[in-house]
Amino acid sequence: MKNSNPSADSLEEEYRQRYEKALKPVALALRDHVAGCFEGQPRIDRISARAKDVKSFIAKAKKEEAGARKYSEPLGQIQDQIGCRIITFVLADVERIDALIMKYFRAIEFEDHIPESEWEFGYFGRHYVLLLPADVVDGGIEPSMVPSFFELQVKTMFQHAWSEAEHDLGYKPGDEPLTSVQKRRLAFTSAQAWGADQIFNELFEEREGSVANPPLSSSPTV
Repeated sequence: MKNSNPSADSLEEEYRQRYEKALKPVALALRDHVAGCFEGQPRIDRISARAKDVKSFIAKAKKEEAGARKYSEPLGQIQDQIGCRIITFVLADVERIDALIMKYFRAIEFEDHIPESEWEFGYFGRHYVLLLPADVVDGGIEPSMVPSFFELQVKTMFQHAWSEAEHDLGYKPGDEPLTSVQKRRLAFTSAQAWGADQIFNELFEEREGSVANPPLSSSPTV
């Protein structure tokens, strides 16, 4: 891949070209590829993929840590230029899907996103950075415009619904920061979503167990 540290003036234009000519068509092909890998699997609500839009990419490229830019080469370092999501019904499905991800893809990074303290509630989800399959890149796409990896998120429906609503409320550019009370209210809704996930998962496992081990009949079979 060519030098991915263009000047500030050219970064947006270079990424815009990459977005239109490579990332969008690759994301569509990746969605079909992942859906094919999981075809026939139970309790998958949806599979989606997207190319990171220009505005979001530039905002991430400008992020700073300790007074310095976080990404020295954003075109080569930002890992979610192409992102994919698998939304499941219950928590037990996340572990089942993990085994299939490791079967079909090569993982570079893996992380369970959970709040740091057991007394906190916020974002929950499982994230992977995976090598991009070669067969999702059309031969007419310039290879230097295609990242080597993509981000895959696996969430339950409750985790997904909460994170989407929270992101819309808390991360709009130009909005006033959330107050401490508003943050606590969001944390409360996260706790409710977490509790719903636990209960649905427990009910699912109880029902699965009862099907696998039906009660013995109290009367003889004729």
